[in-house]
Amino acid sequence: MALSNYPVTTLDRLVEETGTVYSLPLFYERLNETINHPRSSVDDISKIITEDQGLTARLLRLSNSPMFGCYAKVDSITKAVTIIGTQQLRDLALAASIMGVFKGIPENLLNMTSFWRHCVACGIIARSLAIYLRESNVERMFVAGMLHDVGQIVLAASRPEMSRELLETQQDNGRFYLELERERLGFDHAELGGALLKKWKIPASIVEPVACHHTPGAAEQFHLETALIHLADIMCEAMEMGQGAERGVPPLDERAWERLGLSAHVLETVLKQSEPQISETFSILSGGMDV
Repeated sequence: MALSNYPVTTLDRLVEETGTVYSLPLFYERLNETINHPRSSVDDISKIITEDQGLTARLLRLSNSPMFGCYAKVDSITKAVTIIGTQQLRDLALAASIMGVFKGIPENLLNMTSFWRHCVACGIIARSLAIYLRESNVERMFVAGMLHDVGQIVLAASRPEMSRELLETQQDNGRFYLELERERLGFDHAELGGALLKKWKIPASIVEPVACHHTPGAAEQFHLETALIHLADIMCEAMEMGQGAERGVPPLDERAWERLGLSAHVLETVLKQSEPQISETFSILSGGMDV
C-alpha cells in the first residue's frame, strides 16, 4: 500500500499544534520553580503537590510500592520528599500525571492501555538497569522510559489519517513503523517526542534519551542514559510488554550495547525483578483514569 501524498508536515509544526492542545499540568511548572528556588523548603514543595489529591495518592502509593521497597511506611508527601529526594519526586510527579495529559486518541490508532503499559514497562526496566549500573537519580530513567514513545501520541493526535495509513502500510508489508515514519515524514516519533518535551522545558537528561532512543549514536551528552532507554525499549518489545505503534523488535545498536557492558544473564535478572514492579506501577499510575 503506497502512502498518500499528504501536505508536507514539519516537526516544528506538529510540536506547535500539539502544544496548543496538550500541556503539562500547571502544578509541574510551579513545582519546578519551587524546587529550583534557593529559599524553598520541604513544606513549600509538599504544599504544591498536596493541592492535587489524586496526584498525592498516586505518589504515596508509588513511594510504598515494590519500586522503592521502603521499610517504613511513607504516609505523607513531606516524608516522601525526605526519603526519595526533591528532584526525584518532581520527576515522579511528572510520570504520575502524564497519562492524564493525552485524551481523545482514537482507539483504532493506539490502544492507550497497551501503549502506557509498554511505556511503564520501559521505564521500570530502564530504572532497574540503572540501579544495576549504580547510576544516580534512577527516577529520571523511569520518566524517560515512560515518555520514550510520546511522539507516537503526538502524530496520532495531530495527524490521525497519516498515522492510520502508516499503521496499515506496516501491516501490509511488515516493515518497521519507525522506518515508515522516516520515509514519509523525514523524522521519527523519537525525534518528535523529544521536540515536544523540549518545548515543555523538560530537563535535557530526559529529552535526549527520548529523542535518540532509536539512534543512540546521535546522543551528544547523555550517552549512557540514551543507551539504557534504547535497550529497555527493545527488551519490552521482545517480551511483548504492552504495545505502541511498532509491531516488531527494533534492531539493537551494537555500540550502545557495548557502552552498557551488560550480559544476557543480567538482563534475565532485571526482567525477573522488574515484572512485579511493572504490574504494580501501572496499576497505580492508571488507577481511576480512562487510559
